Formats: sequence, structure tokens, C-alpha cells
Amino acid sequence: MSNTQRPWLAHYPSGVPAEIDTATYPSVVALFEEACERFRHRPAFSNFGRVLGYGDLDRLSARFAAFLTGELGFVKGDRIAIMMPNCLQYPIALFGALRAGMTVVNTNPMYTARELRHQLEDSGARAIVVLDNFAATVAEVLADTHVEHVVTTGLGDMLGFPKGALINFALKRIKKMVPPYRIDGAIRFNAALARGMRHPVPRPTLGHDDIAFLQYTGGTTGVAKGAMLTQRNMVANMLQAAAWVGTNVASGEEVVITALPLYHIFALTANCLTFMKFGGMNVLITNPRDMPGFVKELAKVRFSAITGVNTLFNGLLHTAGFDRLDFSRLHLTLGGGMAVQRAVAERWKKVTGCTLAEAYGLTETSPAVCINPLDLAEYNASIGLPVPSTDISIQDENGHSLPIGGVGELCVKGPQVMKGYWNRPDETAKVLTADGWLHTGDIARMDERGFVYIVDRKKDMILVSGFNVYPNEVEDVVAQHPGVLEVAAVGVPDEHSGEAVKIFVVKKDPNLTEEDLRKHCHDALTGYKRPKYIEFRDSLPKSNVGKILRRELRAPSPSPSPSA
Repeated sequence: MSNTQRPWLAHYPSGVPAEIDTATYPSVVALFEEACERFRHRPAFSNFGRVLGYGDLDRLSARFAAFLTGELGFVKGDRIAIMMPNCLQYPIALFGALRAGMTVVNTNPMYTARELRHQLEDSGARAIVVLDNFAATVAEVLADTHVEHVVTTGLGDMLGFPKGALINFALKRIKKMVPPYRIDGAIRFNAALARGMRHPVPRPTLGHDDIAFLQYTGGTTGVAKGAMLTQRNMVANMLQAAAWVGTNVASGEEVVITALPLYHIFALTANCLTFMKFGGMNVLITNPRDMPGFVKELAKVRFSAITGVNTLFNGLLHTAGFDRLDFSRLHLTLGGGMAVQRAVAERWKKVTGCTLAEAYGLTETSPAVCINPLDLAEYNASIGLPVPSTDISIQDENGHSLPIGGVGELCVKGPQVMKGYWNRPDETAKVLTADGWLHTGDIARMDERGFVYIVDRKKDMILVSGFNVYPNEVEDVVAQHPGVLEVAAVGVPDEHSGEAVKIFVVKKDPNLTEEDLRKHCHDALTGYKRPKYIEFRDSLPKSNVGKILRRELRAPSPSPSPSA
């Protein structure tokens, strides 16, 4: 594609190249080994005050890799599931598995037995590493899967004595957060590391076409599918993100807050891999839903970067003590996973002094597609510019590219686009064309500078009397009311207009009324976009990373008391 068809290149931040060279690293392991050699004496991960250096991570992950191949007999290409929240065991298991040539199946610890059974069986995982807190679910489904080996661990196992032992005791005996389970033949994580010392460290030949991760996605509309993310996909997206932030980071000095789980593709690439290239330290937050505890952890470290979703940033802003933290080193705040609301972005800038830069990605794109320039003075409501070596096209329903300003489906092409869905060629064909274009299912437009604006998810669009209403727009307006803490908009059936807009609101001001919101929306939204139904709730349903789940709010029929 020529530069005239890539208007965004003229607006790239200074120093960001148009293309990246995926040949820089043959695999994620090559990146890892370079970082461990270069930053051996620098901190890599911290959790509950315990710091794991790059040298420590190199040594321990090598032991785990040797355990997998020498003790269990696993070979290149075998799948291993990792079912843990953010804790020090995660990066050890992750890089150990990759060094053994295995494919990592990232698994949400909050999965139900049904969800876990499907993922383990679909992926063909031969082993699983699981935190004790979630091992009861593994025990329930184990007989229905091909899993041969289970490695269990307690949250405190890598934290040293006596701290680790005290945490494990408290979780199990006092807080009762470890349901009883029995898994015959299960191996403890620390025992696996010790046994790995008996064997040589494996050095399989890894190349760009080897599958590094199976990231499961799409369960909201049917059975979850495993996106095959190759070594090339992951290396490419790390290089794309690194090129984007590279002029803004100090090698060996960055401290990034990792509150989103590392098993999620956003944190895996943006935090774990990208900051690893720069020798940064990931501060792992195990339970970010405990906002007071989260703020206490933030007070212990002078952090320079943080990533998250809109609800996480909003939650921090409304937690006592957050506004008194030391933000003197903070220079990078990256929001993704869901739309960043203007009200949240503006308050974040006011409190921290750092612009909240919105980015956009998908599991299927490893994930980054677009990122805003990091030197923006303020929030601009866009998802930014396509990252290097990435082409985008806004297409109509017939697959024709639309002119600048046209609204249609966002399609993406680049080295970060997945190989396809694991064992599902029919599902792959629905989203990935023969010439490499991925259809995202998101409705977007591009301005003359190349900045992309997400209008909404195609499936979430509300059709009111033939007019398109996008929930993001409604939510953004409602969120600007000072009495609103959180809001979600959905379409519900309506006998007169086909669908109508309904909003679910969590109050910040207990005195907020429906009438207050109707007046606010009347002044900011045209008639068919205004909420017809308003429901107040104590909380909104969210995914494991804090994304508001609109699908759980949709009702078969609208609630009573519509506006006149």
C-alpha cells in the first residue's frame, strides 16, 4: 500500500518507523533470552513485595522447561494450560513452557467447570498449572479431558518464608478461599522446579510458524474458539508496540503496573513482552478488584506506566487515597479492551497529569492494531493510528473499501493477525479472507489524518426506527453527568420502534433521579438516541478484566416506566 493510501504515516510520532522487521527475533524465546542476558541484574516482576530479577526468571524458567521435557516427556508443540492470576509463578511457568517449545493455553481462573472442560478438551492440553484456589474446578473436569499432569501451587509459594507460608495459611484456613480438592498424582510447583534441576535445559528449534499461544475468545456468541497466535504474531506485535513507545521509555528503568491478568492478551503483550524488551519491571497486582488494597500497593512504588480498561481507571479515580499518590514518574497510561469514556480520561489527566491514551486491539491480532500518539495533550476520542506494518480498511457490507469518513466494518491486515482458529477452519473463513484481511466486527470510521474512531461493535448496534444508535455514544454522554459512576447502554425490543435504548446506571450521587438523566440526555442526544428506559443498579456485570458485559444486561422485554 502506498503512503497516499496510508494517511496515518504523515502523523506518526517522531521516531516511529512505518515498518518493523519481524526477522529481528525468530521467537518469543529469543526475545526472552536477550532480555535476561542484557538485564540480568535488573528486576523483572514483583508481587506482594517479592522481586524476581531477570536472572532469577532465567534460572527458574529453565528449571521448569527441563521439568516439562525431562520429567514429563513433553515435546515441541504439546499444549500446556496455565490457570493462574497475576503471581510470580505465572511468568516462570509461561517462559518455561515456551522454552520447552510448548504451546501455552492461557486459561481464566474464574472459568466454570463447563468452560474449563471445553477449553482443555478443545485445546488437547496435556498438562495444567493451577493455583490452589481454583484447583477444585480442575479436579471436577479432569476425567473428561486429555490432561495427564497437574501442577498445583499456593499464592505464597514464591514469596519466601515466613511471608509465603503465612499468606497460604490465611487464604486456606482463615479466609477459606481454597476449596478442598483431590487430584491424585498432582505435583507441587516448587517440587517441579527442584526436579527440573536433574535435567538439561531443552533447546528446541523455534520459528515464526510455530504456535506460541492458544488464546480463547468468542464465547459470548457460542463456543469459545482458540486463536492460534504464532511466534511471528507475538514477536511482530511486541515490536510494533515497542516501536510506538520506544522513544518515550528509559531502558532498564521502567516500572509498569500490571493489574490486568497476564493470561489476557492485552497485558501479555503490552506489559509482559513489550516492557521485557526494555528491561522494565512488571508490578503484578493479583486482585485489582480490591481497590483499596490496589491503591495501597500503588503507594509502595513510583511507577512510570500503567495499562487498564475504562472501568479500572474509573475505579481508581473513585478510591480514597488515589489522588494523593506520587505520579511524578508516570508518563504512559494506556487504555484498551473497551471504549475509554471522555469523563474518565479527562479526570485521569486532571488527577495524574498524564494523558490516558486509548488503544485498540483484538485477541486475533495479538492484540494491538491502533495506538494513540503518547504525546497527545489530551484525550481525543479516537483509538489512534495503525501501528507499524499494519493496514486497515473501512469496508461496507459488500467488502468494498469506503472513502475517508465513511462508516463501516474495520478490517485489519498485518503480521500480528492470527493464523486462524484452532481446528475450526469454518470459523476462520468467516473472519479471515484468503488475502489476509481480518474482519473485526467493529464499526469504525477514519478521518483525513488516519485517526480511527470506533463507533461500536456491529453486534451491539441498536436499530431504532431504522436509525443506527451506538451504545458507546450514549454511554459517553451519560457518563459525563456528575452523578453517574458507571453506565451501560443496550437495545431492548420495542413494539413501536423495533428497538429502544435502555441504560443501566450505577449512581455516584445517591440523589440522582431518572429525571436528572433524561434532562441531561435531552440536551446532548437527538431524539431516537435518548434512553427510553432507565434502570439503576448497585453494580454492572463485568468480565475478568473489567469490561462491562452488555450481553448480560439485555432483557427479553423492556422494563416499565418509559419516558413519555
